[in-house]
Amino acid sequence: MKARTEKTKKEKNFDAVKTFRAIKEKISKDIADMNLEQIKEYLKTKKVRT
Repeated sequence: MKARTEKTKKEKNFDAVKTFRAIKEKISKDIADMNLEQIKEYLKTKKVRT
């Protein structure tokens, strides 16, 4: 009987962690040299529409 720790790996079409890290890094670079007011405006213009 095989242990349950040996699971077969499925190929991922979407990697949420990798995507989220890339988004955070881009935002960090975009706002690096901004003051508070500029950051607020940036966030308002980049809001996700639901």
